[in-house]
Amino acid sequence: MATVLQAPPANRPASAAPAATPDAGHEEVSDVPVVVLDPQEVDEWLESVDDILHRHGPGALSQLLMRLYSRAQAQGVPIIPSLTTPYSNTIPVEAEPEYPGDPIIERKLRSVIRWNAMAMVVRAYQGSNVGGHIATFASSATLVETGFNHFFHARTAEHTGDMVYFQGHSSPGMYSRAFVEGRLSEETLVKFRRELPRGTGLSSYPHPWLMPDFWQFPTVSMGLGPICSIYQARFLRYMLHRNLLDTSKSRVWAFLGDGEIDEPESLGAISMASREKLDNLTWVVNCNLQRLDGPVRGNGKIIQELEGIFRGAGWNVIKLVWGSDWDPLFEADESGILVKTLGEVVDGQFQKYSVETGEYIRNDFFGRHPDLLKLVEHLTDDQITHLRRGGHDPIKVYAALKAATDHKGAPTVVLAHTVKGFGLGPEAEGKNTAHQTKGLNEKSLLLVRDRFSLPLTDEQAKAAIFYRPPADSPEMKYLHEHRQKLGGYLPARVPTTERLVIPAVAHLVEEAATSTRERSTTTVLSETIKSLIRDKNLGKRVVPIIPDEAQTFGMEALFSLFGIYSSKGQLYTPVDAGTSKAYKESLTGQILMEGIDEAGAMSSFVAAGTAYANVGYTMIPFYIYYSMFGFQRVGDLIWLAGDSRCKGFLCGGTSGRTTLNGEGLQHEDGHSQLMAGTVPNLIAYDPAYGYELCVIIHDGLRRMYAEGEDVFYYLSVYNENYVMPTMPAGVEEGIIKGMYPLDPTIPAKKRSARPQLLGSGPLLNEAIRAQKILAEKFGVEADVWSVTSYNELKRDAQSISRWNRLHPDQKPKVSYIEQALAGLKGPFISTSDNVQLVAEQIRPYVPGAYTVCGTDGFGRSETREALRRHFEIDAESVAYTTLVTLSKEGRFDARKLPQALKELNLDSEKVDPATA
Repeated sequence: MATVLQAPPANRPASAAPAATPDAGHEEVSDVPVVVLDPQEVDEWLESVDDILHRHGPGALSQLLMRLYSRAQAQGVPIIPSLTTPYSNTIPVEAEPEYPGDPIIERKLRSVIRWNAMAMVVRAYQGSNVGGHIATFASSATLVETGFNHFFHARTAEHTGDMVYFQGHSSPGMYSRAFVEGRLSEETLVKFRRELPRGTGLSSYPHPWLMPDFWQFPTVSMGLGPICSIYQARFLRYMLHRNLLDTSKSRVWAFLGDGEIDEPESLGAISMASREKLDNLTWVVNCNLQRLDGPVRGNGKIIQELEGIFRGAGWNVIKLVWGSDWDPLFEADESGILVKTLGEVVDGQFQKYSVETGEYIRNDFFGRHPDLLKLVEHLTDDQITHLRRGGHDPIKVYAALKAATDHKGAPTVVLAHTVKGFGLGPEAEGKNTAHQTKGLNEKSLLLVRDRFSLPLTDEQAKAAIFYRPPADSPEMKYLHEHRQKLGGYLPARVPTTERLVIPAVAHLVEEAATSTRERSTTTVLSETIKSLIRDKNLGKRVVPIIPDEAQTFGMEALFSLFGIYSSKGQLYTPVDAGTSKAYKESLTGQILMEGIDEAGAMSSFVAAGTAYANVGYTMIPFYIYYSMFGFQRVGDLIWLAGDSRCKGFLCGGTSGRTTLNGEGLQHEDGHSQLMAGTVPNLIAYDPAYGYELCVIIHDGLRRMYAEGEDVFYYLSVYNENYVMPTMPAGVEEGIIKGMYPLDPTIPAKKRSARPQLLGSGPLLNEAIRAQKILAEKFGVEADVWSVTSYNELKRDAQSISRWNRLHPDQKPKVSYIEQALAGLKGPFISTSDNVQLVAEQIRPYVPGAYTVCGTDGFGRSETREALRRHFEIDAESVAYTTLVTLSKEGRFDARKLPQALKELNLDSEKVDPATA
C-alpha cells in the first residue's frame, strides 16, 4: 500500500516539498489506497535527514538514502527513486555563489551584442534577401555571454584552451561580439552571408573551411555538435593519459537547442560520457521550448523529460528554470502550490505566456488557485509579464555554470529555460515564426532599441546601424580585461605550424607490402599502421580507431602490441590472456576501440584529425571500419570532417560488392568511392596492390603532415587474398595521379591499336585474367591498367578543362589522363567492384569507345565467383564486352559473338543485376 504526504509541514521550505502530482504526460493512479502519515513523525524523519546532511555532508546522505531504498526493495516495496525533481531550480538561492562581475556593465555589453546580432541579420535580409536567424541568439545571449565573461578560456602556452561548440543558428551573436572586440570590421558584418569573393564576408553558420581563422567546430547540422563534443572531451583525456599533452585544464562546452536533442546523434552517446566520467564536459541546453515550426513538447515538459534522460544516463543535471524575480514568490509559497502548478503546465502553454499580457498570465496561470493569486497580488500586470525565465538571468546562469565546472566525476548538463526571440518585440519573441523571422519593421527596431537602452537616435535605430561603445568606455575596458584574464578571444582557430618527418616510401613498401605470401590489402594496411607506430618520428601520434571489427579486418594483433585505450585500465583478466593477440586494455593504450558505434568512432576521428588546430598538437588518425557503414551511415559526419579541415585516413575495410562474399545486401559496398567524390577535400583511392596502398599512404602523410595541406583520405581496402607483386620502377606518379599501365615497357605504337582494360582493387586481377582469355581464346592482344582513383583522374581533368575554357588565348594544358592515354584508340573497358558511375566520371576524357562494368544493384550472399558473374564484372564478362566493342568498330566479326557467349559460359537471358 502506497503512503504519501498530503502536504508538506508548514515549517518546511517550499523548495523541499515533493511534487504533489506527477509530471505532465504521466498517468495519475487514482485508485491506490492512501495512508496519511502523522505529520510529527514525518517531521522527525526530515529533521534526521537535515542532521545527517549537516554533520556528514551530501555524500553520506546519498549513501543513507540508497540504503533505505535498498531496504525497502528487499522488503518487496516497489519503489524507484524519481529521475525528475520539481519544476524549479536545482541550485537553491542560499547556495548561489557571489557574482564575480559587474552586472550593470555586463548588461550594457550584452545589449550591444544583441543589437548588432539582430542588425546584421536585418540588414542582410534588406540588402540581398540572403537572410539569417535572429531568434536563437536572442534566447541564448545571457547563457553565452556569461560564459565569455567568466568561463571560456582561450588557448595559451599554459592552457590548451576550452572548446566551445556554439549553436549554429546563434552565429550572428559570435560575430557581433567579435565586432565589439575589434576582431571583425563593420565592412565584414555588412557582408554577413555574402562570402564572395573568397575570403570576404561571414559564413551563415560555423564553418572552419570558410573561416579557417575563426570557427573551430561546424555545428549547424543538428546533432553533430553534441556527439562530437563528447568524443572531443574523451580525446582530451586520451591525450592526457598517454602523456602526449597536458589537457587537464581544458573544458568542452556545447550549447544546444532543446529541439536539437531529438536528433539521434544528440543523445546517442551520452552514456559513454558518464561511463568515462567526463567531468571536463558541460552541455548547456537552451530550452526555449520551441523548434523551427512550433513547440518542442507542446503537450509535455521538455526540461523534465531531459532531466530524466540525462540523470538516468549518469549525468549531473542542473535545472535553470526561473530567474531571480521568482525567488520571493517561491519563498512566500508555504504550501508548495506554486511549484506544483508550474509542474502541471505544459510547454505549449508556457510558450503562450511568452506572447501574452500580464493580465492573461494572472488569470490563466495564477488564477488556477486562490493561493497563487495571493502570491502575485502585489505585482502589476507589467511586472508579471517580466518575470524572467532562468536562462535570461545572469546571476542564475553564473551559478549554474560555476556548479558545472566545479562538479567532479560526471559530465554536467544545464537545462536553461528561455524564450525564443527574447527581447525582439512582438514580431519575433516567442512566436512559432521566430526561427524564420529575418527582418523587423521600424517600430520593432525602436522597441528593441528602447528595451536594451541603446544610445541610438530614431534614424540610427531604423537603419539598424552597428554600434560599438567608445574604446575608452568602461564597457570596452571591462570586455577586454575579462577576455585577457581568460587568455584571449574566442572563437579562434590556431593551427600548429609544426611539420612532421615522414619515412621514405621505399621503407613503407618494404616494411608493409613486401611478401611472398598471398595477402589482402587490409593486411597490408595493418602492417603499414604497425610500421608507422614503430616510427620514431610519427609513432606516438598515430591513432588507430576501430569500431569492434578488428578481427574481421585481421588487426587483432595490434591489441597486445599497442594496447586499447581505457580510462580505467584493465580490471579483469582477458579470456585470451597469454596469447600473442590478447585483448589488452590500458590507460596508455594507443588504439581507440569504439565498439559498435560508427558515429562515435567518426567523432573520434574528427577529434584526432583536428587536434593540430584545436590543441596545437598533430595526430594521425586511421579509422578502419566496415566500408558499407561509412558514407552510407555517417556521411554527414564525414562532410563535417571536411568542413573542419580534418586530416587523417578513413579506411573502408571489407570493401566491394562482390569481394566480401557471404554477408549479403546490407554489407556489400559498391558506392563509397562515388560518395567520397562528393566531399571536395577528400582524396579517395581504390588500390589493388600492397605497394600501391603504401605509396598512397606515404603521399597522404607528405601532403597532410609534412606540407600542411588541409585534406584527408579515403582508402578502399579488401579482404581478398592474392599475390602482391613487387613494385615496378617509376610507377609512383601514376599511382598518385590515378592510373598507370601494368607493363610500362610496351611501346606506345604497339599499344595504340589494342584494347585497354582498366581494373581497380581486386578486380584488377579479373582484368589481367580477361587479358589472357582474349589472347588465348580469340587472338586479341590487350593491355591492362591499374586505376587507383577515378576520382582523382576526374578532378584533375575537370580542373584542366576549366582552365583551358577560361584561357582561350593561352596554350591549352593537358590533364594527366589525357597524357597517359594519348595516341590510344582503345576500346577502353573498365571493371571494378564499384557502381558504374565511379568509372563513368572519366568518360569525357577517354579518347575512344569506353564501356564500364560495375556493380549496380543490391548485393547478396554468394561466392565471389558467382557474384562477379552476376554483376558481369568478372574476366569472362570483361573479355566478352571487349569483343562486342571491337565488333562495333569492325575489328571483330560480330557473327562470332553468339559463339563467344557460349565459349565463355555467359547467359544472355539472365536477370539484369541492376534490378535483381
